[in-house]
Amino acid sequence: MLYGLVPASIGNLHGLTKLGLELNSFSGPIDGWIENLVNLEELYIGGNNFTGHIPGSIGNISKLSKLFLEWNLFSGPMPSSLGNLSQLSLLDLRHNNLQGGIPKEVFTVATLVRCLLSHNNLEGEIPYVASLKQLNYLDLSSNKLSGQIPLTLGTCQQLQILRMDQNFLGGSIPVIFGNFSILTMLNLSHNNFSGSIPIPLSKLELLTYLDLSHNHLEGEVPTEGVFGNTTRISLNGNLGLCGGVLDLHMPQCPKASQKRTTWRHYFVIPILGGVASVSLLIYFIISRNKVPRVQLSTPFSSEQFPKVSYKDLAQATENFSESNLIGRGSHGSVYKGRLIISEPMVVVVKVFDLAMEGDDRSFMSECQALKNIRHRNILPILTACSTIDNTGNDFRALVYRFMPNGSLDTWLHPSGNRDANSNLDLAQRLKIVVDIADALQYIHHDCESPIIHRDLKPSNILLDDDMTAHLGDFGIARFYLETSATVGDSRSVGTLTGTIGYIPPEYAGGSYLSTSGDVYSFGVVLLEILTGKRPTDYLFCNGLNIVNFVERNFPDQILDMVDAYLLESSQEYSRANPKEENRVFWCLLALVKLALSCTHQAPDDRPNMREVATKLCEIKIPHIG
Repeated sequence: MLYGLVPASIGNLHGLTKLGLELNSFSGPIDGWIENLVNLEELYIGGNNFTGHIPGSIGNISKLSKLFLEWNLFSGPMPSSLGNLSQLSLLDLRHNNLQGGIPKEVFTVATLVRCLLSHNNLEGEIPYVASLKQLNYLDLSSNKLSGQIPLTLGTCQQLQILRMDQNFLGGSIPVIFGNFSILTMLNLSHNNFSGSIPIPLSKLELLTYLDLSHNHLEGEVPTEGVFGNTTRISLNGNLGLCGGVLDLHMPQCPKASQKRTTWRHYFVIPILGGVASVSLLIYFIISRNKVPRVQLSTPFSSEQFPKVSYKDLAQATENFSESNLIGRGSHGSVYKGRLIISEPMVVVVKVFDLAMEGDDRSFMSECQALKNIRHRNILPILTACSTIDNTGNDFRALVYRFMPNGSLDTWLHPSGNRDANSNLDLAQRLKIVVDIADALQYIHHDCESPIIHRDLKPSNILLDDDMTAHLGDFGIARFYLETSATVGDSRSVGTLTGTIGYIPPEYAGGSYLSTSGDVYSFGVVLLEILTGKRPTDYLFCNGLNIVNFVERNFPDQILDMVDAYLLESSQEYSRANPKEENRVFWCLLALVKLALSCTHQAPDDRPNMREVATKLCEIKIPHIG
């Protein structure tokens, strides 16, 4: 990383056509050398600490086509001379401290394709739009703009992304937005818009994200197009709206049913996510031989894993009552209970449906190794119970310590409305990432027999009362064969198991199981934590997946793909701590880079989890929140 002032002598490079100084710690003003680079075509100086005004002389660099000044400390007005740059296609001034209005001259540059001015202090009305026929991305969010949206914006037929959220804009939402036939994203949230939602918005076939929340809109919500999918729209904070599809739970406008999300839903996924581990213990407990229906020994029959009876578990769950039922899955039922072992504690009891038949393989060695795993970031199994119930039928159950904060999945993708305190900021997300990296490092490198988890995903990451993460569900885990020639050659995948989106690509081709597969899944989970998007998100189709989506946007457009709440909380922190602004950006950049290294197509190109855990410790995480 480079520091200090850019030497004025750089201005002597009159023939220079491209200059890249981004992601350093350069400071001071840029006037005094920038105006001398008369042949410059591309300028990249984002992610530094440059100060002062953007010099008006920059408008004299007539060949300039790409101007990236984002994530600096520039202040003062935007120079109107930017309108002189007749070849300018990409303009990025985001995350500075620019004041004043948007010069009308900027919106006369016919070659402009992307105009990104968000997170400044720009004010006044949006200028008249003259001839931006090629504009496909306009971001004016997080400023102080007021007035109405100019109807001339309707001439921008190539717009795909339009963001004007977090301003003071008012009036009605223009019907001319219906002319944007290739629009994919529209965010007008947190403004003062009033009136009804224009019906033409429901006719935009490519619109996949629409946020009109926190305005003063009223009237009936359309039901067609993007409005038919509640995961793609946000209308919260508009008290006058009604109707729409049933899942919006709007007031009757016509009549709409109201559904409730109970506390149980927050535990169904994380608890049942590990239900494959039922097979792991059942087959060890039952073995291949028929046994008399009496109390059976279990892998946990020791002082360290106390015995519990059917009666103990029945009392703990109030005779497996419906009021204590957390959820049901294909393998059985899950109950919350209060069990006295060494002391009273809240537990989760998985009761298996023994009518369900598994395969014929023995998992004795895996069970024996699993019971000896002890790590603060691995879900603690308290004990198991194999006996008969009070009717004489076989009874099998596992007992886990209760995780009061559910799974990471329910935090990243909540099914109901949650307040701001129920979101995860950057520091919290990174703590979870470090916890899971430590757990994987342990099972890969520090166990007597290294373990491949094979099903790492947010629903298998459980959070205790202080938000410490615990890795669960070892139901399809595999252990390296002691006779393997190399660590990577454990055993063939055979039947492809795991969860779509997290399975490493080599497994689909029949490759051997390896710890590199877990590293790939970890990379996908890290991308999901940073972007807020599942790898199975509707956006990922036609060859696009979460990995190549991020690759295409890295590093220049990294902030465009970061989860909205995460970005907002980071920006609030940066505004309160200006000296830390680059630190937040660098943290995000380093994490995305690490995730991409974990998701290389070739397993040999991925780091191991010991290397990943080391790199995470090197990333300085600011305390945000």
